[in-house]
Amino acid sequence: MESIIEILPLAAMMAATGVIAGVLAGLLGVGGGIVIVPVLDTVLGWYGVDPDIRMHIAVATSLACIVPTSISSFKSHQRKGGVDFGLIRLWGPAILIGALLGSFLASQLDSKMLSGIFGVVALIVAIKMLLPLEGISLYKDVPRGIAAPVAPTIIGALSSMMGIGGGTFSVPAMTLMNQPIHKAVGTAALFGLFISLPGAIGFVVLGLDDTRLPMGSLGYVNLIGFALIAPVTVMFAPLGARIAHKLNSRQLSILFGVFLSIVACRMIYRTFY
Repeated sequence: MESIIEILPLAAMMAATGVIAGVLAGLLGVGGGIVIVPVLDTVLGWYGVDPDIRMHIAVATSLACIVPTSISSFKSHQRKGGVDFGLIRLWGPAILIGALLGSFLASQLDSKMLSGIFGVVALIVAIKMLLPLEGISLYKDVPRGIAAPVAPTIIGALSSMMGIGGGTFSVPAMTLMNQPIHKAVGTAALFGLFISLPGAIGFVVLGLDDTRLPMGSLGYVNLIGFALIAPVTVMFAPLGARIAHKLNSRQLSILFGVFLSIVACRMIYRTFY
């Protein structure tokens, strides 16, 4: 009985994390990893997990949680006609390759370096989303031909390294390529699956031989965290999607920009402290 009581605060925190992550997944097309990763990193620290692998476990578990969340969010947006399947066919393979590459790089690079890169890029993107620049884009349409795989490969790699869904990078990228934001958000939900599934598998394989893993781990993916967070995120993703389709394009851009600014500041702060 005592052990059950001790785990209740952890379970409550995981469930609350799932609620927030699920709503964000549906609202912004993100997989919720921006919330899941820092919370898991903190919780794993409380349980005495080796700090050298804490972020690896947090990122890997976050990616595993994003798999069902992305599916739920995608279905919600699909019902509202908010998914561009032509762009999915064009970008999907490159995002998959980038996600696998990102999981490998994350196991090799210093976590503070990754945080700094992410924070700077996220801040630039956030500024773009906050300013009234709807009529400004880098391209009239999504690039085709030899240039087509460049952006999705980078998006897949960076997202996998940070344990986040594709929305954080792919939504701004698509809007810079003159894509409607509602379509961008819905399409990003499926890109989240393309990133999270191969990314999680990569972290499982990379962590199988690590002897420092806590109880209930499969490679770097912690199955206890997955079991507690994933079902709740699936439940609440449709709520976020319903909210998204009640907002106009400018409101959704501002909301995404504010969200991304907070994320960027947190990552930059983590780089130096």
